[in-house]
Amino acid sequence: TATKFGADSLFLIVDENPDEKQSASLETIKNALGKALKINIVKTKLYDIVDTAKKAIAVMENHSEKDSIIVDITASRKTQSLGLLFAAYKRSELIKKIVYISEEDKTPIELPILSFDITDSQEALLHEIEKKKYSNLKDLAEKAGMSRAMLYRNIVEVKKMRLIENNDGFVLTDAGRIAIL
Repeated sequence: TATKFGADSLFLIVDENPDEKQSASLETIKNALGKALKINIVKTKLYDIVDTAKKAIAVMENHSEKDSIIVDITASRKTQSLGLLFAAYKRSELIKKIVYISEEDKTPIELPILSFDITDSQEALLHEIEKKKYSNLKDLAEKAGMSRAMLYRNIVEVKKMRLIENNDGFVLTDAGRIAIL
């Protein structure tokens, strides 16, 4: 299906420790497409959505503006597909299409390209919370370089987006960790 899009290189997200079946599938793909496409393997932690997103973003950022990046979330494990999807949302400006190939008739379904829509001050807040778990708002406001009123507004917004949670102090959720990649 990748050749339908006119690809010249293919990046496959795979488990960092593939089992025999996955290894055999990779060999099949390499044998079938390796002469027509450059096959690149990106190994990620199987159930770590943030790791997958981080590695996918690195791949996306290493392409020139002339390249058309089409993200296909069909074949990976669900957690890896979600990490790839979230990476596409985080770098939406680099993405031409996000597709899913239907199992029934093998038709590409184009998915919407969404994005993490956070302000600079919200991003600064998330970076500060990433460094340390804060329970004292005064300390957090000082470290994030904003007034307590601005901090409160930002906390309300990023909590609504489920980018942080309060577990005896503010911590990033996986979505929050992806939002600042």
